[in-house]
This record gives sequence, C-alpha cells and structure tokens, in this order.
Amino acid sequence: MTEKKYTNGEINIIWKAGKCIHSGNCVRGLPLVFRPKEKPWIRTEMAGTEELIEQVNKCPSGALSYELIIQKNEHMENQKSSETKITVADKGPYLVRGKFIFVDKDGKEEMKEGNIALCRCGLSKNKPFCDGTHKTSDVLNY
Repeated sequence: MTEKKYTNGEINIIWKAGKCIHSGNCVRGLPLVFRPKEKPWIRTEMAGTEELIEQVNKCPSGALSYELIIQKNEHMENQKSSETKITVADKGPYLVRGKFIFVDKDGKEEMKEGNIALCRCGLSKNKPFCDGTHKTSDVLNY
C-alpha cells in the first residue's frame, strides 16, 4: 500500500492512498492544508499541530494518520478509544472506529486500532474495505 508522509517538524501526517474513500472530510475541514489538485497535496505548514491532529482523527477510513515528532503535552497524543463504534454513513460505507479484532475470509485474525471503512454497496475492488466506488453508482439509495 502506497504511503506518503508530510511534516511540519512537529508532526508527520501519513497518507495511505489505498485506504482513502474520498469522503472529502479533510478538504472540507482544513481546505488550506488538504489541496487534492496541488502537489504536494498536504501542506502541513498551513495549520497548527493540534488542528492537524483534530482533522486527521476525523478521517473515516483511516487513510490519514499521524505520528508526533515532538510531544508537547499529553493532550496532543494520538487519542485512541477502547470503545468500538460502528456507524452507517449516509449513502456510504460502514465506518468502524476503535480497537477491534478483524477476521478475514480465511479466518486470519488481526488486531486493528483506529478507523476503517467497510464496503456496503458490494462494488468495491478492495473488499471488504470501501474504495469510494459507491459514489459512481446509485446502489446506495437509502
């Protein structure tokens, strides 16, 4: 899976292209930072570290994550909840947040922590994960 890092000296923003479902949350939340039509498309210098952390934590697929280079205080640590929450996105995937065991079709178990998006339309080429294909179809009309 392709992974790119963008830094402001205090934090590395990590983007995993293969996990992205193109929800646009990042662009709407921090439009000066996340600029998909430019290169580099993530401009970490355009926001403070705490703002970046807050926005990355809103990524529904887990395509965006971060690692702190300099830990200023405990508040800035990557906050992970021990509670698992599953929500259904309107005309989109199942969004799973938290810490959980993921069991694949072969019975292989893998501990996951963070965010993942699971395909609900059946059209993803990356099943069971969402790849954003539902946006090109009206299959999720509910």
